[in-house]
Amino acid sequence: MIQEENKVLTNQLGKQLQTNSLFKIGEIIVLFILVIAFVGLMVPLVGDDLILKQLVVWIVNILMLIYVWIGIKLRGEKWSDFGLTLKISSLREAGKIFLLSILVLALALAGFIIGSIIMANITGIPESSADMSGYDYFNDNIGILILTLGGVYVASSFGEEVIYRAFLINRISELGKNTKKATIIAVVFSSVIFGLIHYDWGPMGIVQTGFMGLALGICYVKLKKRLWILILAHAYMDTILMVQLYLAGN
Repeated sequence: MIQEENKVLTNQLGKQLQTNSLFKIGEIIVLFILVIAFVGLMVPLVGDDLILKQLVVWIVNILMLIYVWIGIKLRGEKWSDFGLTLKISSLREAGKIFLLSILVLALALAGFIIGSIIMANITGIPESSADMSGYDYFNDNIGILILTLGGVYVASSFGEEVIYRAFLINRISELGKNTKKATIIAVVFSSVIFGLIHYDWGPMGIVQTGFMGLALGICYVKLKKRLWILILAHAYMDTILMVQLYLAGN
């Protein structure tokens, strides 16, 4: 009896998420309320330990992925509705995906650079940069660097593209009936949120990642939601950043 009642409630919730705008908005708001609450609770506990701080970020992203997955299941959807499919029928197709991921990488880096230029003009400090001190823990330790890259690929390269591109852009677009205007708003909003979640990089980092997110959001739409291409590009960027920080620290 209890199982039947739970099934009915689940089906009703899934239907509301598909049709009711308030439930759609609530789904987005609740996600970030939970994230803010979790981070607010954990940050004081980990203190100044850089490794634990990074671990908190990874856990948050994984919890958000679980939340997104639950929403997909309630709606009766699949990951493929977000574009999370990778069908490679030939080496030519694999080569095309690789080249497109390099193109997305270039556009994302261009967005990052544009953000740097804008902030440099605002602050009047040409050589100002994002605060990357949170990654100082793997200086002189290549083993920790490799472990960090593994975590970053799952939580950031994969997780952030699912959350800040696929989830946000699709859900916000749905609110506007998937019109062109709604999609533009969704891309801009997702890029703003993507910049803000990098608050620990400082003002420069927020603007840099915000413009990078804008480039990635546009690519997501233009590439017809082929999310794996963005995930690969994001992984390249994360690798470049981590290795660069490691070499600079040494």
